[in-house]
Amino acid sequence: MDRTNVPRRLLRVIGRLAVCAASLSLACAAPAFADQLEQHNDLVNRFITEMHADPLVADCAAHGDFVASTSTAFDHVEFPSSSFDSAHSSVTPWNDSFDEGKQRVKVDSIVTVEGVGVRQNSSGEPADLKFRCGYVGSQMLAFSWNDPVPPNRAHSEGSGKHKRGKGKHAVNGTTPKKSSKTGSGHSSRTTPSKSANKSAKKKSQ
Repeated sequence: MDRTNVPRRLLRVIGRLAVCAASLSLACAAPAFADQLEQHNDLVNRFITEMHADPLVADCAAHGDFVASTSTAFDHVEFPSSSFDSAHSSVTPWNDSFDEGKQRVKVDSIVTVEGVGVRQNSSGEPADLKFRCGYVGSQMLAFSWNDPVPPNRAHSEGSGKHKRGKGKHAVNGTTPKKSSKTGSGHSSRTTPSKSANKSAKKKSQ
């Protein structure tokens, strides 16, 4: 009984430790998420009250500012009042998939807004950024923007294709060599035997 109780006690202790670790990680992540949400809401309210932006456009712009700030190219995004006029922002009824790629989620409206990306340490000229958001009601389900930093996935795909090409070339290159060696070897073995038989027949006659 004592031996069977020991593993059970250990499992209970391990389970309690796992629960404590998960709760601690959530406790640490919760304040950061709360701060991020508060900054987002403050920015949305400022765009609506000060620049008279459409609520969906303001929400898309605030999300674009956060995403761009995580990029290695930009420090933040500036949205002048002209970003929210009809020439630089729009809300379009959609009722279709957001795009034909990975974000093929169905949305009922597409929101676009333009901003100015300020680069890290103010190095280089500002960049014109365009943000595109997909909504169902007031909930954002998809997002894209003209990120100037090339994704690493394109490089890995290119290197993978190059390797596959080498493999096919190697297979095609070795097959004819094997067949040619086999054929030449067979002919070199049979030819001397035939000539030897003919000479033996002539001598016997």
